[in-house]
Amino acid sequence: MQKAVILDDQAIRRALTRIAHEIIERNKGIDDVVLVGIKTRGEFLAKRLADRIENIEGKAVKVGDIDITLYRDDLKVKTENLEPELKGTDIPDITNQKVILVDDVLYTGRTVRAAMDAVMDLGRPASIQLAVLIDRGHRELPIRADFVGKNVPTSNTEIITASLAEVDGTDEVSIHEK
Repeated sequence: MQKAVILDDQAIRRALTRIAHEIIERNKGIDDVVLVGIKTRGEFLAKRLADRIENIEGKAVKVGDIDITLYRDDLKVKTENLEPELKGTDIPDITNQKVILVDDVLYTGRTVRAAMDAVMDLGRPASIQLAVLIDRGHRELPIRADFVGKNVPTSNTEIITASLAEVDGTDEVSIHEK
């Protein structure tokens, strides 16, 4: 049951524009920056951020996406003896680059940990930063987002759903009761 809409399409657009400015400012431009979206919705958020950064800076930022399926610590639980569905990874060379992982919702931190493991298997970045649309708290690992669209304190009985036009047909972040 949906309790409330946290971000509508305009609020998502504003949050991504602000994050794009913060990324440019913190990294003193976009040289040596690579945006890496965590599949599935992080991939589209990374592309949107890349478009905004290009509009601001006048030059393109490198962007890619990463599939963390085989890096998950709950793979056996999630697949229940089925073969995991791999979605593929497509990222530029990340060696000595400032990698910014992009995801929709930060919750326990386990997805981000899996993404960091996957990135480290592909190269040795100069640094790894994290950009998320929503930070809902309840971390199980010592992971903190560098760029946050909105902090939304939640209870463990609530679910945050991020819908993006590219996947779901609409742009909206909502909170639901389990």
